[in-house]
Amino acid sequence: MSGLRAFAVVDLGFGDAGKGLCTDFLARRTGAGVIVRFNGGAQAGHNVVTADGRHHTFAQFGAGTFVPGVRTFLSRHMVVHPTALIEEARVLRSKQVDDAIERVAISENALLVTPFHQAANRLRELARGAARHGSCGAGVGEAVSDALRHPHDAVRAVDLRDSTVLAEKLRTVRQRLHVEVDGLHVPTSKAAAREREFFEADGVIPTWIDRCQPLIPRVVPDVELASWLSTCDAVIFEGAQGLLLDETFGFHPHTTWSRCTAEGARELLREAAPATQLRVIGILRAHAVRHGPGPLPTEDAALATIMREHNVTNEWQGPVRRGWFDGVLARHAIALTPKLDTLMITHVDALAAREEWSLCNAYETKEPIDAESATLDRDGLATDIVPREDPTLERQERLGRWMLRCRPRLVSVPADEPSHLTRLEECLKRRIDLVSRGPSPGDVELRTGALTDAAPE
Repeated sequence: MSGLRAFAVVDLGFGDAGKGLCTDFLARRTGAGVIVRFNGGAQAGHNVVTADGRHHTFAQFGAGTFVPGVRTFLSRHMVVHPTALIEEARVLRSKQVDDAIERVAISENALLVTPFHQAANRLRELARGAARHGSCGAGVGEAVSDALRHPHDAVRAVDLRDSTVLAEKLRTVRQRLHVEVDGLHVPTSKAAAREREFFEADGVIPTWIDRCQPLIPRVVPDVELASWLSTCDAVIFEGAQGLLLDETFGFHPHTTWSRCTAEGARELLREAAPATQLRVIGILRAHAVRHGPGPLPTEDAALATIMREHNVTNEWQGPVRRGWFDGVLARHAIALTPKLDTLMITHVDALAAREEWSLCNAYETKEPIDAESATLDRDGLATDIVPREDPTLERQERLGRWMLRCRPRLVSVPADEPSHLTRLEECLKRRIDLVSRGPSPGDVELRTGALTDAAPE
């Protein structure tokens, strides 16, 4: 195991930066045998386009699954949606991946999303109306919140092995969440009626248990990961969502119930292969992007017509929003990732759509901000957000409100790739190691020895 190479893929923005592409590229480049999902859940949308034109948006299976033999380990930090996992395997079969289920393992301790968690999640979002948090509607955050409040009857993967215990837990969860959603002021609609039906219809519990049966052989103890890693050359820890949505470092309330840094990957690697060094790959787009509500200071509707997206919209998150590259937020994310070995910039091909491109190095703000939260230059421009190792929710929420009122100070850059990448490196004060100019692994270029070099000082 001493020769094992380990990589963690972390999104340094609000998600949608290209984690699927990066994971697929790494799996092929390094000969990785295992992909480990170390945070998030079934709300992931990691897109992979193969050289032969197959496309899949990976939600729970590792984004290296198109590579024959690559296995997926859903760790205890992953919130698993069992029926969605089975459906994803069915879709992959239509794309010439016939053995996806046989190549997955689920930690016994992984939380499960039940029909009642998903329905409650959606009803809460409907009740919020225009003040939605931007949930994907998959029930992941609801499952985590429920488990934190009621740990003794949290539904975990190990419970799939005992239908009696599982049914009892499901009845308890249904009753508890039914009371909670009955107290919500949810506008009458077909969507609301559809979600309430899960709490009121007969047969939901036995039907769900029956549908989950194919996954029982895939449930394993956590120590199984060490066994898997002992027989492979490389492992990729595939992150979900983005660091700026992190439960601690994101800007509340538009955050996730998950750690989006590489710490979960480090924890799992220390247990399974303690002598192995983890190399962290951070990903940013050549422009800013956000799916759903929340601050996006450089947002510009003019970019909507020149971008191509796989994850365009859904009824719960709403549309993808785009903006110019935000150096303030990018530097902040990098500062929160002190052991960043490799930096990847994706969607560089979008530069060709314009003669000039813009980037933001500072915010104009008329709102007062304290020195412990942001750094102001002599002209009163906010140049950096001050990173904190353990910020309070109140502080992060205040920063989010402040950013909603900031205006970006934009500078124009020639849209040719060399000029733009040079300006980005100046803005970020570090090298760019990987770039992608399209959706397939063949569109990725390694600019430095970044997969073997030590982290830059």
